Amino acid sequence: MEIEIKIPSVGESITEVTLASWVKKDGDVVKQDEVIAEIESDKASFELNAEQAGTLHILAKEGDTIKVGSKIATIDTAGAAKAETKESAAPKAAEKTAPEAPKAETAPAAEAQKQPVQKETAAPEVKDSYAAGTPSPAAEKILDEKNIAPTDVQGTGRDGRITKNDAVQAQAPVEKQPVSPTQAQQKSAPVQGGTRNEHREKMSTLRKTIAKRLVEAKNLTAMLTTFNEVDMTAVMDMRKKYKDTFKDKYGIGLGFMSIFTKAVCEAIKEFPAVNSSIDDTDLVYHDFVDMGIAVSTPRGLVVPVVRNVENMSLADMEKNIADLAGRARDNKLTIEEMTGGTFTITNGGVFGSLMSTPILNAPQSAILGMHNIVDRPVALNGQVVIRPMMYLALSYDHRVIDGRESVSFLVKIKQYIEDPMRLILEV
Repeated sequence: MEIEIKIPSVGESITEVTLASWVKKDGDVVKQDEVIAEIESDKASFELNAEQAGTLHILAKEGDTIKVGSKIATIDTAGAAKAETKESAAPKAAEKTAPEAPKAETAPAAEAQKQPVQKETAAPEVKDSYAAGTPSPAAEKILDEKNIAPTDVQGTGRDGRITKNDAVQAQAPVEKQPVSPTQAQQKSAPVQGGTRNEHREKMSTLRKTIAKRLVEAKNLTAMLTTFNEVDMTAVMDMRKKYKDTFKDKYGIGLGFMSIFTKAVCEAIKEFPAVNSSIDDTDLVYHDFVDMGIAVSTPRGLVVPVVRNVENMSLADMEKNIADLAGRARDNKLTIEEMTGGTFTITNGGVFGSLMSTPILNAPQSAILGMHNIVDRPVALNGQVVIRPMMYLALSYDHRVIDGRESVSFLVKIKQYIEDPMRLILEV
């Protein structure tokens, strides 16, 4: 009986996937529920299991883009019986091939071994003048004219003989080719440039989706970015003072991401338009904050979502963010964990970025970009002092958020970060 293996439905909005790799080869005998392939959608990767045991017959190639419901392989269930027969026969075969005890040699046999054996006189070896690597007369003449040794030519004739055609096509090794005075001058000149190799790779489904959505965000929104800088001294002093106590109590370190997430949640209370989105002709305001945290993975940028982050403590935020970021890098996120989101934070500072203009994660109306912390001279109370400074960037959809709201929202975050006690007191 033959079972068809089809691409299963992996999400409501997903109509096609990419066949990332075959775990099993064509003709392999597979067991029921054994992983046979990996498929990749525009949001996550999934494992495809064998529905029944049998012999696998592959119909699709790795890298192919395939519609959901399409057949990619078959399993011949008769192969399962063959596999079981082979497995059961293996121990019996081992028993039959067990070595027998050596028998004692008889006296005549032992005497025969002691007697010298006369060697047969071998016939004199006749050397074949056209053996492997030997050129024919015509080929030898051409090689002499080209000043090429027969050892530098691979013969294609019978038994590896060098034919006339081999000699015509032969070229001397670079180090043995005669060099003209002009060529000598060219060789002495400095070589300009380097290698000019190039190769092509098919874009993954995730990369194509990222490209499509980024272009849509640029083309379909009135995106604008406003900047500010924040003095990180107070936050860094707070982390330094309480990091050990925080980790001992909650089992996780206190990072910047949870503090900025908390600051965003508090600022949204004053500027709810930043947490809204456009749905056709309606403006949808959310009374909750589903925070998207941009995570860079080997496959590309993904944005897992922490739900109802406005109700979480800093410790809960850190645990959820660390869990999602870790599973994102291990490619273990589900589609539900990357769907939705009302606001996004991205931290380019971990890669050393000093300033950037993050692109909106549609249909969200705003995204906050964090950057590298750098000691810079700043004016404070009439004096120039060195402080750890970070640039902040807020990209927003001007159709939803006015300039006053965007600037005031970013200033509010700056105030929370420079005076963390305001986050605790919520003032």
